[in-house]
Amino acid sequence: MKVLIILSALVVLAWAAPRKPDFGLLTDVEIDYINKVQTSWKAGRNFAENIDKKYIYRLMGVAEGSQKYHDQLPIKVHKKQDLPENFDAREQWPNCPTLKEVRDQGSCGSCWAFGAVEAMSDRVCIASNGTVNFHISAEDLLTCCSQCGYGCNGGFPAAAWDYWKTVGLVTGGQYNSHQGCQPYEIRSCDHHVVGHLNPCGGEEKTPKCSHTCEAGFNGTYSSDKHKGSSSYQVKSVEQVMTELVNNGPVEAAYTVYADFVAYKSGVYRHTSGAALGGHAVKILGYGVENGDKYWLVANSWNSDWGDKGFFKILRGVDECGIESQIVAGEPRM
Repeated sequence: MKVLIILSALVVLAWAAPRKPDFGLLTDVEIDYINKVQTSWKAGRNFAENIDKKYIYRLMGVAEGSQKYHDQLPIKVHKKQDLPENFDAREQWPNCPTLKEVRDQGSCGSCWAFGAVEAMSDRVCIASNGTVNFHISAEDLLTCCSQCGYGCNGGFPAAAWDYWKTVGLVTGGQYNSHQGCQPYEIRSCDHHVVGHLNPCGGEEKTPKCSHTCEAGFNGTYSSDKHKGSSSYQVKSVEQVMTELVNNGPVEAAYTVYADFVAYKSGVYRHTSGAALGGHAVKILGYGVENGDKYWLVANSWNSDWGDKGFFKILRGVDECGIESQIVAGEPRM
């Protein structure tokens, strides 16, 4: 009898819980609604209303089954320590330029690879006290890690970090940068209404895996491999904060809702719209803004999106699952 009463109460609560309104994807009505009801963040038009919706969905590149790979990693545990109220890795390690960058995944569901190589690049610099600076190649990870998923059709962040540890990754900057062994082959493009690049087109196919470096690179593919010494998951909010302070940025996977693509500034919390899919990003700090605790995050939709490519999201309540799949690792120096 008690079980029935409890189940009945749970059903009532579920029906009573307020549902988020859904105004459709990329509508002015949704933007207006957010700005009327929200005080913690502002929305605006980042994408043209008539853009192919399939393109938006494809940007969400964390594949189904990602949690399984995450749960297989060992858990990193830090001893309790005093932590600052606000922390920004860009200020803590000013001699590491990759911390300030926002990369561009182009028309490819490669966020899982970008969130990983961005944090890896930062961590190499941080571990060297700012003396070693290069970009770990998103191209190499995207195209050659078969166990990481499906290339431009999505992948698993945790598997990317394990691949870095076991196989290693070469260097490589953004499209047409001629930086490193394997720069990204998919061109940067404007995902947005107003930008400085050519508009994004149709879906890009995953480039083929190649074990050679681009012409003019001083070195070979095999000699340019860089490895991690460990890969792990980080569980609690305090542990993630400690990891950031001690070792630098981490990669996180979370659910993107329709309202997120309209983010402009402030501390994001899900306000309206349906789920679009899983996305991966780099967390590089945390803080408090107008009483709201947040994570400081770099996206990979170029610097014309959001707050110059960065955003803040509510911290401490697993907003959109942002605290449920956090992975990292330490470089082998």
